[in-house]
Formats: sequence, C-alpha cells, structure tokens
Amino acid sequence: MKLIKFETQGKTSTGVVVDSGVIDIGRHAPHLGTMQAMLSALDEVRRLAGHRPADYPLGQVSLLAPIDAANRMFCVGVNYKSHAEETGREVSPRPSVFIRVHESIVPHETPIIRPKVSTRFDFEGELAAVVGQTAHLVPEREALQYVAGYSCFMDGSVRDYQKFSVTAGKNFDRSGAYGPWIVTADEIPDPSRLTLTSRLNGNEMQHSGTDMLIYPVPLILSYLSEITTLIPGDVIATGTPAGVGHRRDPQVWMKHGDRIEVEITAIGTLANTVADEQ
Repeated sequence: MKLIKFETQGKTSTGVVVDSGVIDIGRHAPHLGTMQAMLSALDEVRRLAGHRPADYPLGQVSLLAPIDAANRMFCVGVNYKSHAEETGREVSPRPSVFIRVHESIVPHETPIIRPKVSTRFDFEGELAAVVGQTAHLVPEREALQYVAGYSCFMDGSVRDYQKFSVTAGKNFDRSGAYGPWIVTADEIPDPSRLTLTSRLNGNEMQHSGTDMLIYPVPLILSYLSEITTLIPGDVIATGTPAGVGHRRDPQVWMKHGDRIEVEITAIGTLANTVADEQ
C-alpha cells in the first residue's frame, strides 16, 4: 500500500493511493486520521481500502509530508561506502546520527528553500525507513519486523553552516523534503535490494544500490532503539551515496528554479523545485 497524508477542501486526512485515486481512510475511519494511527493498524487500513472506490483523484489532493507532529526524523551521516570515500571520512564503529526538525521538511512538489545567508545549498537523496511499532532495545535480527514501510528523503544541506554544526546545516526552514508517500514493508521485504537515483534538472547526480549502505536498516533501527524508544511514524533517513554537489569538480549548488528529484525503485519519485528565501 501507498500511505499518504493529504489536504483537500481545507481539511487534512490520511489515505491510501490506489492507481490514480485516493481512498480517504481518515474520513471512513476517523480513529485512523493520523499517520501514526495508520501505521499502527495496517491490517485494518488494508481491510478498509479493500475494493472501496477512490474518494478523490490523486491529482486533486495536496500531498503533505507523511509524518505527524509527535514523530521524529533521525538521519544517518556518511552511510554509503562511496560517500565515505569521496569525503575522506573514516568509518565509525557506530552510525553518526543527527535529528531534523519538522520545520525543515516540505512534502512532494512543494518548493524547498535556499536560505539567503548561503549559496552552498546541496542535495542528498536518501532512503527513509518508517517505524511501525514501539521499539526499545530491539535485536538487529528482529529489527525489520518494526519497520512499517519506506519512503524517499531529500536531505538538503547548507554546507558552509554544516562545517561548523551538522544541526545548523541540516535544519534551515524548508530545506529538505520527505515523501511522496510511504510504501508498506510487505511490498519491500528487503530494503537492501533497492536502487536510489538523484537527478538535478534531469541530470543524474547520484546512483547507487542500497546494498552499499555501511550500516543497513536493521542495524540502524536496533542502534537507535538502544538510545530512545522509537514510536510508530518515526523516520530513519539512512544516508546518501556519492555524487553530492560539494564533492564535484566544479562544485554544483542548488539554485532558484532548479528541480531536484529522488527516485527509489519500488517507492517512486520525490520531486521539488528550489526557491530563494524571500
């Protein structure tokens, strides 16, 4: 299933995308009107969707980032062998993790914002894993059982701020993107068998199999569950492969009017234009 948060006629709801239509789960079952609730009750969502006709055409709703205010977004830095090589970074025995705040994220087809204070605005395409069950001290061998689904993430990075502070460089307002939906894990039984491609203005910038992750999804989730109790809807962005703008010669920075796309097999494409901060 493809799970979404969306807005239509001034109301926010949750839904399932079927072909080119949307089944409004939040309207048919108000107790499932949050992403967290849907992820906690996937069997019920699946029954509700069943053979029910679509309530709206997909093109007539505005997609929202599929995350609730109660959830957190954990991001892993330098997690592809190719990216570690291009940055010259040594591989740590444990994942390097930072957090992105909600204000830094926009949904599919909403402009990301290049801040006034910097021209060094970079792209990072990533696979995101979404937690589906409360998870604390989860063994790595069991970790995939706690994943409800997967999505695309664009970790927009303000590089001149990031060199002083990862938190600062990764949390400018509306600098990253998440979506367009969550594809449930039953459709992606092995997240290490996907292919990620990032394109800037139609030009391929990043291309890698997710089998090149240094720390795979089960290890990351298990590790995070040692630190904090994960809850349904929490997002784990798993890192980016080689090809980012600041490691190119010449360097490539996103600018006003650009279009950045992150495509992952079995999930789809997250696409956003770039706009200058007003």
